[in-house]
Amino acid sequence: MTEDTFRMTSHRPYLLRALVEWINDNDLTPHILVDAGMPGVQVPQSAVKDGRVVLNIAERAVVQLHIDNDGVSFSARFSGTSYPVHVPISAVLAVYARETGQGMALPDDIPGHEPGPDDELPPDDSPTPPDDLPPKPSGRPHLRVVK
Repeated sequence: MTEDTFRMTSHRPYLLRALVEWINDNDLTPHILVDAGMPGVQVPQSAVKDGRVVLNIAERAVVQLHIDNDGVSFSARFSGTSYPVHVPISAVLAVYARETGQGMALPDDIPGHEPGPDDELPPDDSPTPPDDLPPKPSGRPHLRVVK
């Protein structure tokens, strides 16, 4: 099968759910690092620092946590005020356990993923790049958890 005939959905939400489950199973506190500048991110601006926000998504810290293939949503209190939060999967940079820092930066989607509404598709007449070119840098920052 070729990339043109078989497109897979993004692997990122599956990794996120698996890592959150792993962190919870170890009685630790899952946190996500979010690029707050991405379209569709709904978080209080007071929580954003340097364009990013770290969100505690432990069940004891949020109400109605929902992680699906499109995003993460829940309600949480920020400075005593309840706030609805929505984070598109594309804006989640990493997931880790607060207590240990163990987790991972979520990798970019692999070629052949199902295009989403924000994906740019090349025009049909664009030439196919040669296979021997190195991959383009993803532009995603490297995760460095500092305690």
